[in-house]
Amino acid sequence: FDLDAAMRIKAIEATTNHDVKAVEYYLREHFSNHAELKPYAELIHFACTSEDINNLAYASLIQQALTETLQPQLTQLLDQLQQLSHQYRDTAMLAKTHGQAASPTTFGKEFAVFSKRLQRQLQQLAAIKITGKFNGAVGNYNAHQVAYPEVDWPSLNKNFVESLGLTFNTHTTQIEPHDYLAELSHCLLRINSILIDLCRDCWWYIAAGYCKQHSVSTEVGSSTMPHKINPIDFENAEGNFYIANALFNCFAEKLPLSRWQRDLIDSTLQRNLGVSFAHSLIAWQALSKGLAKLSVNANQLRHELNQEWAVLTEAIQTVMRRHGCENAYEQLKTLSRGKIVDQQLLHSFIQKLAIPEAAKQQLLALSPVSYTGFAHTLAEKS
Repeated sequence: FDLDAAMRIKAIEATTNHDVKAVEYYLREHFSNHAELKPYAELIHFACTSEDINNLAYASLIQQALTETLQPQLTQLLDQLQQLSHQYRDTAMLAKTHGQAASPTTFGKEFAVFSKRLQRQLQQLAAIKITGKFNGAVGNYNAHQVAYPEVDWPSLNKNFVESLGLTFNTHTTQIEPHDYLAELSHCLLRINSILIDLCRDCWWYIAAGYCKQHSVSTEVGSSTMPHKINPIDFENAEGNFYIANALFNCFAEKLPLSRWQRDLIDSTLQRNLGVSFAHSLIAWQALSKGLAKLSVNANQLRHELNQEWAVLTEAIQTVMRRHGCENAYEQLKTLSRGKIVDQQLLHSFIQKLAIPEAAKQQLLALSPVSYTGFAHTLAEKS
């Protein structure tokens, strides 16, 4: 099969206005010129509807794309996130909720969050069954049963579909209902949305000086500002994610719908499945490239933490509650909200508390850098 063959099929299609029928006629031409095959020319496309051919072709292509390309690339991304989680499990950083200083975390633990989210979606992706149908014009084996009434067509065709590595769909109309394509689209959409979230966080980490990007001597960051190293990998990834997700959302919403036993809207939509996969793949590769360039600016993180002693008010009021101090939260709110809080102010407050000495010493030993809870352990378990 070469370009000349493809052009011959297109010439036939210009007459038939039906792509699958054009392929059938092309094959029949070749059978008619082959002595051994000529008697079987009438069995080409026997008792089939075009969807019997197309749904299995698409399913096989998608199965191959997932196994050979998409899942391996996502697994590589997951490995990168797990490595970053472990590498920076002890690197304390100020968390930001609503863009404001919040209880400290570690850089590794924040990567572990994305690692776990991606891991869960990959498990769901692997569990999706790629289904196929091969049951004739409206799914009832009507012509099959009349032509060969002695054949157990449901069992025969089930074995054929399963021989392709697909799951046999026993109940369909003329078309395979595409529910698995909606499931696949929704899962890939969720994966991409999670990774958009990661791209945005990394972009902000770079902008805030939390992370540096390795300089590549041959690259240019700006056509006029020589000093710049722009976070273009994360930006490129995010842009491609939006294109892919727009298509995935369309597929998930429309492909499971068909008027009565068949309409042809799914035909033109499915021709774009590869486009959504391609934009996702480009985005995953760009994100992977961006992550590989990152290094954490520990000095900047430590400096920022040392400016935010107010984050320890959470710990102080919680220990006060444990020991029965009245209005613990309100006392710390009065002390700290909207005010400059430093180590001296907090230590002076702690010294006056009516709590056990051991608890007092525990609070005095705290610092924003050390107040990270189980972040280290959570990062290691990514």
